[in-house]
Amino acid sequence: MKLFIAVFFLSVLFSSTVAYDPLDPNGNITIKWDIMSWTPDGYVAVVTMNNFQMFRHIMSPGWTLGWTWAKKEVIWTVVGAQATEQGDCSKFKGNIPHCCKKTPTVVDLLPGVPYNQQFSNCCKGGVLAAWGQDPVASVSSFQVSVGQAGTSNKTVKLPKNFTLLGPGPGYTCGPAKIVPSTNFLTPDRRRKTQALMTWNVTCTYSQFLAQKHPSCCVSFSSFYNETITPCPSCACGCENKNKCIKSDSKLLSVVGVNTPRKDNSPLLQCTHHMCPVRVHWHVKVNYKDYWRAKVAITNFNYRMNYTQWTLVVQHPNLNNVTQVFSFDYKPLLPYGSINDTGMFYGMKFYNDLLMEAGQFGNVQSEVLLQKDKDTFTFKEGWAFPRKVYFNGQECMLPPPESYPFLPNSAPRSLAFFSTFIMFVAFFFLTMM
Repeated sequence: MKLFIAVFFLSVLFSSTVAYDPLDPNGNITIKWDIMSWTPDGYVAVVTMNNFQMFRHIMSPGWTLGWTWAKKEVIWTVVGAQATEQGDCSKFKGNIPHCCKKTPTVVDLLPGVPYNQQFSNCCKGGVLAAWGQDPVASVSSFQVSVGQAGTSNKTVKLPKNFTLLGPGPGYTCGPAKIVPSTNFLTPDRRRKTQALMTWNVTCTYSQFLAQKHPSCCVSFSSFYNETITPCPSCACGCENKNKCIKSDSKLLSVVGVNTPRKDNSPLLQCTHHMCPVRVHWHVKVNYKDYWRAKVAITNFNYRMNYTQWTLVVQHPNLNNVTQVFSFDYKPLLPYGSINDTGMFYGMKFYNDLLMEAGQFGNVQSEVLLQKDKDTFTFKEGWAFPRKVYFNGQECMLPPPESYPFLPNSAPRSLAFFSTFIMFVAFFFLTMM
């Protein structure tokens, strides 16, 4: 009985947290199917993918969408995307469907495809920007013509078992649900039309499902202490320790060393933390009414560069950001009145691309914050972030006891030890 109760609570805890991000509680990717017209043996639908996540985007090689047909449907044509496999279409004569698989997998087209293969918001290689960073670029869509399907609202069977890779694992999709039909305005905005039928699929992200180790770590330093708090050792796992490459290795001059692999396997620079990305937070200057912090992001992966990167920081003083240098900044308000979270991202055509590891594999900025006299302090690591995310992945922070401390405030263990020594000395002096 005790075992049953323990398993029950663990399952409830896991199910409630795997697809929930406290810094983006409403973030999800919504896939909408709008049936625009009926055909003799099916329908034509527009499939639209909206990334409603504030700071998590889908980077190259892009999204992959899959599902299972409810009956024996086939895909006659696709515009703005393509199925990765055709499947067995041997029973068809004359017109051959684009895909006959029971479980089709669809990907976006690459930029530059012929105009007659394009559709609105398509052909970006599957890259989807985060809603909080670029709402216009957070949408992708394609048109699909489905055959051997229902030809009315009552006979259409909704696809099931939706899967989404973005580009790797981590997303869990719920069942398709019929919703009120989508309305459309004509170009002159004088007439409104609507889809014949609409259903939605909602997909949420879990870092626990995506990977067993973090993909980034955080280090700290300050002007008031010479100690630099590094990333924890093996913060991102040390499985690639035997495959890493030293920063001065001659192998870096070999042609093709920076070429990504099909399996996206990294080629990391040898470090004690073995993370692809490190975020460094430096408390730089203390003024009368303000204080300044420097933020630096370093890439240690020789096979990966990061386009449209995002950095999310949680800190109580982000409610008084005076100026951000070299980065764009947007406050995130997941809980309305609590303004302690912000998103940093690169300026377009300036530093929105974090290059692969090497001389140019870093971006940096400074943040000027106004002090709140009721809460501001440099004691007990208050000036350092509570949480840090890079590209939607939570980074591993150092343990709190290792944070740089003020010179006039020794750690508790050292202070207790000093007090104990003084007490013993005083005791022996009084006994003499």
